[in-house]
Amino acid sequence: MPRRLIGVTAANVAAQDHSVRRLACNLVYLEAIERAGGIPVVLPNTTDHDLLPRILGTLDGLLVTGGADVSPAYYGQAPHPALGDVDTCRDAMEIPLVRSAIQEDVPLLAICRGMQVLNVAMGGTLYQHLPEQRPSPIHHVQSGPRSAFSHTVEVAEETLLADIVGSGEMHVNSLHHQAVCQPAEGFTITALAPDGIIEGMERPQNRFVVAVQFHPEETSVHDDRTRRLFTTFLEAT
Repeated sequence: MPRRLIGVTAANVAAQDHSVRRLACNLVYLEAIERAGGIPVVLPNTTDHDLLPRILGTLDGLLVTGGADVSPAYYGQAPHPALGDVDTCRDAMEIPLVRSAIQEDVPLLAICRGMQVLNVAMGGTLYQHLPEQRPSPIHHVQSGPRSAFSHTVEVAEETLLADIVGSGEMHVNSLHHQAVCQPAEGFTITALAPDGIIEGMERPQNRFVVAVQFHPEETSVHDDRTRRLFTTFLEAT
């Protein structure tokens, strides 16, 4: 079987001093796709939405990556005072792209911000700033290396996520101050942090729509459970 093409979303970086506007994508996402047997293709944040069906039609799968906060305008809320940077052009491209991927049953893996984009695209809401809206002793923005584990999650039985990584307790890393609040209709919650924050969700109606709040691309080099997220994603394409 030929290696599969996986679209990978990226962030916009504004021009500063003598630099120009550019796209940015952490290399670990691309490396994780390559190790799993795919060919990563970084996607542009195009403002021409007529191009989105053509872009999606060339891909075998879609990886929606982490990054800036999702604009609360997309889920009907005013900005919280602690809302971080918002990438409006990226939101405007990713949200319809995700909806199209769901409709066309394109295999989709969503990570951190990607899970939040997926939830918002399909009608859910977010906590804009966990420390104030859901205070907890768990530090969801860890201070250690990105590839280190910082807390556990409980993976629900009889879910696709459990088929991939196993059910029960799982150690994960954590790099987010936002999270899913009201899950979108049609999604199953697959993992919870000890404080009840949603750390995983999936859409059983599709062949592969899996989202996690943690960052498996950072740990998949040394951890077989998170590595299997990428290999199973590629197998589904």
